[in-house]
Amino acid sequence: MAQLPENIGCENPDCIAKDECKRQVVAKDGSAVEVRSFGGSPEKKCGKYLAK
Repeated sequence: MAQLPENIGCENPDCIAKDECKRQVVAKDGSAVEVRSFGGSPEKKCGKYLAK
């Protein structure tokens, strides 16, 4: 699987890691070049999770 650039944001209110994910930070601060919704759930993080 190809690595996604760090400036791809994520808007996923159900993800367990949403408050610690760098992808949500860039989506909210406007620096994301694109915003997607990845597969995090209330029980798990998505496979594209990035720590701060």
